[in-house]
Amino acid sequence: MRDQLNQNSYEPRVTGRKQKRFFGFKLNSVFFTFAFLLFTFAFNLLSFNLSAQKQRFPKPEFDTGYEQPSPVTPEPRALAMEYFDVFMLLVVLSAATYFALKSRSRQGVLWLSVFTLGYFGFYRLGCICSIGAIQNVTLTFFDSAYAISLTALLFFILPLLFTLFFGRTFCAGACPLGAIQDLVVVKPISLPKWLNKTLGLIPYLYLSLAVLYAATGTDFIICRYDPFIGIFRMDATFLMIVLGIAILLMGMFVARPYCRFLCPYSVPLSWMSRFSKHHITITPSECIQCKLCTHSCPFDAIDFPTNEKEVVKSGLGAKRFLTYALVIPLWIALGVFVGAKSHTFLSKANQDVYLAELLIEHPELKNDPDNIDVQTFLASGKSMDELVNEATVIREKFYIGSMIAGGFMGLVIGITLLNTVVFRKRQDYEPHKGNCFSCARCVDYCPVEK
Repeated sequence: MRDQLNQNSYEPRVTGRKQKRFFGFKLNSVFFTFAFLLFTFAFNLLSFNLSAQKQRFPKPEFDTGYEQPSPVTPEPRALAMEYFDVFMLLVVLSAATYFALKSRSRQGVLWLSVFTLGYFGFYRLGCICSIGAIQNVTLTFFDSAYAISLTALLFFILPLLFTLFFGRTFCAGACPLGAIQDLVVVKPISLPKWLNKTLGLIPYLYLSLAVLYAATGTDFIICRYDPFIGIFRMDATFLMIVLGIAILLMGMFVARPYCRFLCPYSVPLSWMSRFSKHHITITPSECIQCKLCTHSCPFDAIDFPTNEKEVVKSGLGAKRFLTYALVIPLWIALGVFVGAKSHTFLSKANQDVYLAELLIEHPELKNDPDNIDVQTFLASGKSMDELVNEATVIREKFYIGSMIAGGFMGLVIGITLLNTVVFRKRQDYEPHKGNCFSCARCVDYCPVEK
C-alpha cells in the first residue's frame, strides 16, 4: 500500500501649495473615522453578548461540567438577505465608481470605504467575500457534486465587470480588507521598483496555491489565512491575530501591503483594469506638468513621463528584450519541473493523504483512542485499501495541478522580466492601470479644474 500511495509521488482641492494634513486627510475626518470604528466595535460586542443570552432553545443542563462552544463560522443567511448583500455590493461599487471617476472626490471614496468596513467587515463578519469566492468558483469546475451559490458567483463576477469598465473601484471603496488597511496609512514610504516587482509575484503564487487546493477539495486557504477575519469576527487563532496586527502595523508605512503583495484576487483585477476604458485620471483635462502629484500615491502606482535617457535606453534594450523573450519557455519548463517535484509535499495538506501516510508509517495509532482523526476514520467503516486508493487519486491530481501551477508561475516570472525592458512612451503623469486602486488621492493634488 505504501508503494501504491507513493507511485505518483484630503483636504479640499490643492491649488499649487501643500496644505496641512493629518495622516493624509482632514483632522475631523480622522476623529469621525475612529469614532465610527469604535462605535462599530462596541455595537458588535453588545450584539454578541445579547445574542449569547437570547437563544432560540435553552441550553441543555449537563452535570458533567460541559460548556456549550460558540461557533466560529457565521451561520448561513436567509436567501433574501443574501440577495440584499448583492444589492449592497452593487450600490457600493456604483458609488465608488461615481466618487472616483465622476465627482473625483477623495473624501467620498474615504467615507464609502468606512461604510464598507462597517457593513461588509464588522457587520457581515467578512463573509461573503469576493476574494474568497475564487475558491468557490474553482471548486465548481472541478467537483460536479458542488454547486456554487448565486451570491458567491455574483460576488466574484461583479467586481471584475466593474473593473473591466472603470478600473479597480472595488479596491477603492468596496473591499473591507482594503478599507481597513487604507485607514491606517500614516507615513507611507516608496519602495524601489525592483522590490515592488519582486513582491508583486507573491499574489500569483498565492492564487496558484489557492486554486490548486480548492480544485483538489483540500482546503480554502484564502479564507483560512485571511489576516483580518479575526478582527471582523473578534475571534481567531493567536497566529492569525499576530499576522493581522503585523500587516496593519506594516500598513502604516507600506500602504496596503496585503492588497499589493498578497491578495490573490488582485491578479484578475489587475488584468481587467489594464483594459478599462473609463479609468481614473490624475488631471480632469490637460496635464500642465506641475509635478504636484509625483508623491501623492502611497502605492507607487503613478507612471512618469518618459525622458530622453529612457528613449536612448529603449534602443539599446532590443537585444535584452529578445533574450528575455526567448528564455520564457525555459522559465515555464523550470516551473513545471519544480511543481512536479513539490506535489508530494503539497498534497500532505489533504486530509486523506495525510491520514493514509500516517497509518502506513504508524499502524499502531489504530489502537490510540486519543487520536481523533484515526478514530473518526475507523468509525466511518472505510477500509485501509479504500483510503489508500483515494489518497493515490488525490496525489495524482496534485501531480498534474502542481505542474500547471509551476508552469504558470514560470510564465509570470518570464513576462515580469520581459516588462522590465519594454519601452512605453508617455507624455503626462498617468496612473498605472493595473496597479492603481482608484483611491482618488492623486486628484486632490492636481490644480487643474474641469
